[in-house]
Amino acid sequence: MTWVVILGLAAVVFALMAFVLKMPRPAWEIVGAALMLGLAGYAVQGHPGAPGAPKAPLEDQRTADAELLRQQQTMGDKFGQGQSWLVVSDALSRAGQFRAAADFLGQAVRRNPRDADLWVALGNALTGHSDGTITPAAEFAFRRAAAINPDHPGPPFFMGMALAQSGHLTEARELWAGLLQRAPANAPFRADLVARLDRLDQLIAMSNAPPAADGAPAPAPPANPQPAPASPSAPASTNP
Repeated sequence: MTWVVILGLAAVVFALMAFVLKMPRPAWEIVGAALMLGLAGYAVQGHPGAPGAPKAPLEDQRTADAELLRQQQTMGDKFGQGQSWLVVSDALSRAGQFRAAADFLGQAVRRNPRDADLWVALGNALTGHSDGTITPAAEFAFRRAAAINPDHPGPPFFMGMALAQSGHLTEARELWAGLLQRAPANAPFRADLVARLDRLDQLIAMSNAPPAADGAPAPAPPANPQPAPASPSAPASTNP
């Protein structure tokens, strides 16, 4: 059936050129030869019966944590002017396209090198692209944001998150403890940060616990600390 369709298309093309477009009769042989050459090439190289072989997507299908993206937006909404860039990069991160988001934000920081929000977003995109592990490039982006605006809560918070996910619990705690000490009492992220610090302290205590009595090592804690759920009686806290 494939050959019937191909031959039919070749005949239609020749008819259009010869009778509709009024191709000169001496050119009929040249056009016919060209069509036959194309058919011969397909006969040699084409494989219409071969099954399809779709490629895996270049980026994995992980998606960015929606709550963390919202926290990034809340922490940065008054510190920079790069919101139009952040809207696009957040959409890419939500779709799991961290490499595309990082490339896009790389252009953004080149055009807006003094925007701390963009540097924070770049650090998050680079961390997401490396499966949650902090890389030298991501660390540079976070530190650059902190140098631009020391009062910005995003750099220590998200760098601490990346460090914790990478297993550097003590370093993450130092960053979060410093941020909590500087944060105003009414900061919208304060309650969430306290919960994360409590959970991180538990993980550090577990990692420093002595081996069990039978000599078996203590179970390793998870690398991504999450805040403990609030009790039903406690008032709902703002979790940007």
